[in-house]
Amino acid sequence: MGVTAAVLAIDAGNSKTDVAFVGRDGSVLASARGRHGFQPPRVGVEAAIDALAATVEEALALARARGRPIAGAEHVSACLANVDLPVEERELTAALAARGWGRTTDVRNDTFAILRAGLDEPRGVAVVCGAGINCVGMLPDGRTARFPAIGKISGDWGGGQGLAEESLWHAARAEDGRGEPTALARTLPGHFGLDSMYALIEALHRGGIPYARTHELTPVLFATSAAGDPVAGSLVRRLAEEVVSMSTVALSRLDLLDEEAPVLLGGSVLAARHPELDAQITALLAAKAPKASAEVVTAPPVLGAILLGLDHTGAPPEARARLRSYYAV
Repeated sequence: MGVTAAVLAIDAGNSKTDVAFVGRDGSVLASARGRHGFQPPRVGVEAAIDALAATVEEALALARARGRPIAGAEHVSACLANVDLPVEERELTAALAARGWGRTTDVRNDTFAILRAGLDEPRGVAVVCGAGINCVGMLPDGRTARFPAIGKISGDWGGGQGLAEESLWHAARAEDGRGEPTALARTLPGHFGLDSMYALIEALHRGGIPYARTHELTPVLFATSAAGDPVAGSLVRRLAEEVVSMSTVALSRLDLLDEEAPVLLGGSVLAARHPELDAQITALLAAKAPKASAEVVTAPPVLGAILLGLDHTGAPPEARARLRSYYAV
């Protein structure tokens, strides 16, 4: 028959999926990583869940191979990318529940996993800046603050892809004379071994360089800014302003603006610890929310999905301590 796990935790970003079966005492019974992210807008809901299922089955197979078979879970805690609206969370909760992995199922946006991974209790705000940008907040009583975070139509600015595209826009206009001069007109094409923005535009347009590779230009933006370029510096400053704006709005919605509260930073752009960006975020946050403290989350997001699941099942505090030790944070 096998043991029933307390929690099946799933953390699925845009490019990878982590799953873990965890006992009520915080022991990790089995885990696996999938090479595909969760992208229902691109592949459809059922195909996206099939990709999750493959990683869940990999973890189950590993448990069987070790002679410790798992017979499902009490609760499924899934933190998924591209699930940005409450209505989408409800739809995905129903779709995952239909797979029969657990007795109860809860789906949240993956930003909640980063928030919970960085806190001893679910109280604070997290801003994630990876391919896109998002912000959520939580209180122990279950109240949350969040944004739609689905792109420009929901008022978003930033994210690695957005920064790359803004950089390309300024560089193109600088080269042809429509815009302010900037070293980005040299450093962006130079990253790909090209000598002009015209050559880079042509390569991206005609497929000589896959458009997906534009994400590589975000570190180039930060390096160009650090070298003193005013246009690149203005983009870095605007990102800092966006991070702090989202943070302070979320803090205000949760009545935490005037209290000591953590603001956790995650995602590839913020976790890279660019000194200029870090300094500006710290200064702006001190001015707008002086009691808030910013810190980068280093814990793996799947830990947050597990902790959210254990919160739901009422696991003892010792289980959380055991998990943090397991994930070495």
